[in-house]
Amino acid sequence: MSSHPVVPHTTQGQAGARLPPELAFLALHGVPPELLRRAAALAREADVPAVDALLREGFLAEDWFYRALAAELGLPFAARFDLGPGVRYPESVRAGLVPLSPGGPYRFAIAPDGRQIAGLLARRGRIAPGLAVTTPSLLREAVLATCAEPIAEAASLALWRAQPALSFRGGLTGGQAGAIAAALGGFVAAFWLVPGGAAAWLGALSGLLFLGMITLRLDAARTPAPVQPRLPPQRWADRDLPVYTVIVPLYREMGVFDRLLVALDRFDYPRAKLDIKIVIEAEDAEMRAALRERPPPAHVEVIVAPPGRPRTKPRALNVALPLARGELTVIYDAEDVPAPDQLRLAVDAFARGGPDVGCLQGRLVIDNSADSWLTRLFTIEYATLFDVINPGLAAAGLPVPLGGTTTHFRTAVLRQVRGWDPWNVTEDADLGIRLALLGWRVMDLPSSTLEEAPAELGAWMRQRTRWMKGFMQTCITHSRRPAFALRRLGLVGFLGALTMTFGTVMSALFYPVLAGAAAWALAGGALGRIGPVIDALGWGVGLVTLLAGALAMLLPPLEALRRRRWWGLLPWVPLLPLYYVLVSVAA
Repeated sequence: MSSHPVVPHTTQGQAGARLPPELAFLALHGVPPELLRRAAALAREADVPAVDALLREGFLAEDWFYRALAAELGLPFAARFDLGPGVRYPESVRAGLVPLSPGGPYRFAIAPDGRQIAGLLARRGRIAPGLAVTTPSLLREAVLATCAEPIAEAASLALWRAQPALSFRGGLTGGQAGAIAAALGGFVAAFWLVPGGAAAWLGALSGLLFLGMITLRLDAARTPAPVQPRLPPQRWADRDLPVYTVIVPLYREMGVFDRLLVALDRFDYPRAKLDIKIVIEAEDAEMRAALRERPPPAHVEVIVAPPGRPRTKPRALNVALPLARGELTVIYDAEDVPAPDQLRLAVDAFARGGPDVGCLQGRLVIDNSADSWLTRLFTIEYATLFDVINPGLAAAGLPVPLGGTTTHFRTAVLRQVRGWDPWNVTEDADLGIRLALLGWRVMDLPSSTLEEAPAELGAWMRQRTRWMKGFMQTCITHSRRPAFALRRLGLVGFLGALTMTFGTVMSALFYPVLAGAAAWALAGGALGRIGPVIDALGWGVGLVTLLAGALAMLLPPLEALRRRRWWGLLPWVPLLPLYYVLVSVAA
């Protein structure tokens, strides 16, 4: 960087194009005017501060720019500094201003944003002493390090402190434990005294729960939900697009890091309006080393989540959420490859959906289905869930257990519901139910994100076991106040939420048993043993469950493959009943 005295200067480039003052001073520091004019043009197109366009497009390094700014303002540049009392997260980061430790040469460090820089330049020579300039990245890292303990505590406990009934942290309540104990005791007594009758009634009651799941699956299969938008989405001008926050939590993801950066760079969205945040754990030394060796592009920030418990993905997301600059926020996983136009489609969908839409769930598509028999069946299952079941639930206005990725939110709504529950291992499903309880609607977003399925049975089993555990945690959390849930969701919504959480686990647990019991009842195994009414009830529920269950197991996958035109996977559909036995083992 060349040095120049602080002198009055014009805001004209070589070709006479007027430059904003926050860019014009850089010409005196050796930056080519043509590059500055290009940044100014992009800023005008996107209606953003010129500095945002300059830095996020990578025209200048952040460190270089802020050193030049410090020289222009006649202020020192601080690459290292200790923070003093009064630092707050996230307020200090948003303000770009932090107090420094007493006794040092400077009182405050500033990292002004694009809108603040023009004002500082207009006051150059008249700025109060005691200020040092630093970069936003250095300031953010210093605040995260200084406020590590309260940040970690808030990320873990904010939801529980605000609404303890909506966080799994408390586990089972005394009332829930008592109800479970009473129910189990009653069933044990009934089986001891009247084993045949108890079995028949248990089969009938569980059959009703499974019939609810069957109904949802069959209704979803008949609900139109194409994989592409029905109507051509509006192509919004760059200046009308909102700032979009993209959060990607990483933990030991070196193997897919390069693929992730390529995917994040393919978005059809102005970089100056992208607020991309990669979140890593403080103890993830391998990931930190990889980021030092291969720094991400200029428009991608790295946030190091302070150590804390539980060390879960939702806790990492809660660390980043307070710093989200976007009106909208989306979550991706490390291995995801979203469609380049997905953010624009989401902007248009939110605008069309109305103010009560708090979330859009995109479609997850497996891109390694050819790896093994397991990935082929997983591909069919994911297509069924994201192309049929979830769109059907959303169209019916029912609670949608969200996927853990490609979930787009209104940022204000996400903050209002206190983000994610770090104590629930399926924080996505929990958040979908919580959004519905608090009055927000989830819509389907017909835009695909490619994702890899586990190709080995061990990895698949660990993933599925975690899902089953999370569904039970979600059910426990939201059954603490059944009257509240029933009032907020209505009867149909309440039953839908119960079916998609508790019903998912129960159907997996009892799938082999229920199939065998249904076949036994149909064969007359219960007739003549208990009584005609109970026998008829067991036989009728068994017949309906068996036939409808077979349809509900096969029709949604067939419809999903039809919508995707994945005819090559049709021969694998008959193996789904065996695949669901594996799901039962996981449960």
